Amino acid sequence: MTQFEEKLEKYADLLVDVGLNVQPDGRVFIRGAQDALPLIRLVTEKAYQKGAKEVKVVLSDDRLTQLHAKNQSKDELSTIHQWAIDERMFYSDEKAGFLSITSSSPELLKDVDPEKLQAMQVASGRAFKDFSNRIQSDYHSWCVAGYPSVEWARLVFPDKDDEAAVAALMDLIFYTVRADVDDPVSAWEKHDATLHEKVDYLNTRKYKALRYEAPGTDLVIGLPKGHLWAGASSLNADGEKFMANMPTEEVFSVPDRNRVDGYVSNTLPLSHGGNLIDDFKLTFKDGRVVDFEAGRGYEVLKNILDADEGARHLGEVALVPDDSPISNAGKLFYNTLFDENASCHIALGSAYAFCLEGGKTMSREELEAAGLNDSITHVDFMIGSDQLNIYGITEDGTEEKVFEKGNWAF
Repeated sequence: MTQFEEKLEKYADLLVDVGLNVQPDGRVFIRGAQDALPLIRLVTEKAYQKGAKEVKVVLSDDRLTQLHAKNQSKDELSTIHQWAIDERMFYSDEKAGFLSITSSSPELLKDVDPEKLQAMQVASGRAFKDFSNRIQSDYHSWCVAGYPSVEWARLVFPDKDDEAAVAALMDLIFYTVRADVDDPVSAWEKHDATLHEKVDYLNTRKYKALRYEAPGTDLVIGLPKGHLWAGASSLNADGEKFMANMPTEEVFSVPDRNRVDGYVSNTLPLSHGGNLIDDFKLTFKDGRVVDFEAGRGYEVLKNILDADEGARHLGEVALVPDDSPISNAGKLFYNTLFDENASCHIALGSAYAFCLEGGKTMSREELEAAGLNDSITHVDFMIGSDQLNIYGITEDGTEEKVFEKGNWAF
């Protein structure tokens, strides 16, 4: 077995054992591009070895995706067939483990009409809203991971040829998910414990708000009563541990959708819907984006904000130290799964119900009454740097340093 094959085996083991924590007689639902087939085949094999009774694989192809997006009408692109919704909900009802493997180029759909892209994204968000609600309440296990396509790899490593770029990006991914160490599972158990130490501390503080200051950023984010911090592993409705993102370096919670004021600027490009958005700034008043600008991808950003009423409010606040493995790698991935784990970030759109006391069993109306945002979209963007300071504001108005110059202050 080559060194690459050995690392790929470890990666597949991690996704099955740590990411999804596949259970005997359970089902697995995998979505990924054909570029990721080597990993998908290994995950499928190992899931069956763990006792899964079915592994459902839904493959896509980037070139076909481009052709459909460029040639179909807006109405056709925004049509989500009921059978596709029913299939997803069948596996959700069965509490399958859902694995999504991202491979596509961040610029996959850059030449597609922005109105078409918005129609596609809005239609998908509405059609799969019930499924998204279950994901956001940890009803069943789910995991997002990555595998390089040539186009994505060449964007990250523009000076390398196709083969060398893919190999270099694969090595970086192995590094970020700890598949390059002798015992990756033990490494993840240690990492999980470290993140939960931060979670436990923040949950004792019960801050009413966080204040952010950095070049281009002066923002106060209110936190709802009963908010909970989370990080690394989660528990599904059956009490089984899983890891929603691999890699993950974040500790996160929910903002109060009505108590966000000030302005914030991105520090890394945002890849969304096959397009890049960069050099952008959002201004908030009473929780809502009231003004925005962007040096690149203005129309795409506008479409995100116009997806629905909740798209102009925040649904997540996440803390990631500047001194962390992905950040220290010094490489821009142009992929939110990886870049968000190199930087503090916040998200426009829907909030995670499990980040509120009792939230997993609350209705959408109850969650909204508690201050949590609801939307058909959830878009993370990066705001961290080595110049970012974050202060926790207590009930009596006292400020405590949470982050100093981009890193934990405690």
